[in-house]
Amino acid sequence: MSTTTHDAPEQDRDASAPSPQPQRWNKGNNAPAGAKPAETRDERKTRRRHLRGRWDFKYSPYLYISPFFILFGLVGLFPLIYTFVVSINDWDLLGGAGAWIGLENYKAELTSPLFWNSLFNTFSIFLLSAIPQLVIATFIAAMLDQNIRAKTFWRMSVLVPYVVTPVAVTLIFSSAFDEQYGVLNNLLAAVNIDPIAWKTEVFPSHMAIATMVNWRWTGYNALILLAAMQAVPRELHESAAIDGAGVIRRFFSITLPSIRPTMIFVIITATIGGLQIFTEPKLFNPSSSVPGGPDRQYQTTVLYLWDLAFNRGDFGRASAVAWILFLIIIVIGVINFLISGSIASSADKKGAGNTGRTRAARRAAARAQAKAAKPANGTQSGSAANE
Repeated sequence: MSTTTHDAPEQDRDASAPSPQPQRWNKGNNAPAGAKPAETRDERKTRRRHLRGRWDFKYSPYLYISPFFILFGLVGLFPLIYTFVVSINDWDLLGGAGAWIGLENYKAELTSPLFWNSLFNTFSIFLLSAIPQLVIATFIAAMLDQNIRAKTFWRMSVLVPYVVTPVAVTLIFSSAFDEQYGVLNNLLAAVNIDPIAWKTEVFPSHMAIATMVNWRWTGYNALILLAAMQAVPRELHESAAIDGAGVIRRFFSITLPSIRPTMIFVIITATIGGLQIFTEPKLFNPSSSVPGGPDRQYQTTVLYLWDLAFNRGDFGRASAVAWILFLIIIVIGVINFLISGSIASSADKKGAGNTGRTRAARRAAARAQAKAAKPANGTQSGSAANE
């Protein structure tokens, strides 16, 4: 009896399969042929140095400016968010957080006549102070930009009102605007003019507070505008003067367009500061038991906010007023930016048009001179030939 086995074919297939080839090694680096050579120590150090250099170039600027954003988050962003949280709660000064009431504090303030009265007073004082302040600051900066004697003395002098503390300024002006014994009413009485109720009537009180604001901030804004005016190239003024432009024409055509970005910055900062005015109306009449005058005739929005928070103890409504004022300032700032940008673009287009017309006029004048020169050259050549 014969037995058959299947091991032989499998052995034949194994024998017919190609045998693995022995690996070949390079002589220099003990690595298989075709493999990537290993990095040396110097190459690894160079690659790491380049990598650190790229990281430093890309991420180090964020590290340098991070302290500002960290401080802003701690003293700016966090209080802003926390104020919004307080505004949607029934928050009391002594009792603390109460029930969540949503937007009821906002509705209560938007229907409160005291809030609208404070908003009217704020905008009135702001307009009476900001517009004259910017005009006078621009004029003072233009005067200081001229070649006058004792430049440093005058530039430091305009900054003295800003150095004085607001409390001292307010007390001095409060005494000067006193209705019975004030200096201004005594001067008016000396020329047979009836005294003005500076602290009881609406418009006179707004004028008095705006005067205090202008006295303190005009010199500060003048120095900022002066720095911008000094950055204007003098060659522009010299070229305009050679062309016959006067001082006033050079100021409106060269100086003001050149300091436009700085002017926008001053306008925005004056708007923010004017809408947040507090110290001047708070200390204008210390004898009044009501913040902002007996009839709240000069109670600004920030002063009304302070009255809600610390006199009435209603932190929720005070926080709602703070957020409403914050949104109003943002809207007005955006409007100022858009208006200033539109004025700047229109001025640039006008300047480009004037430049194009000037170049066209110059080319036409050059062509006319060339045509006039041709007959003269022809006449000279004809006379030379006759000779």
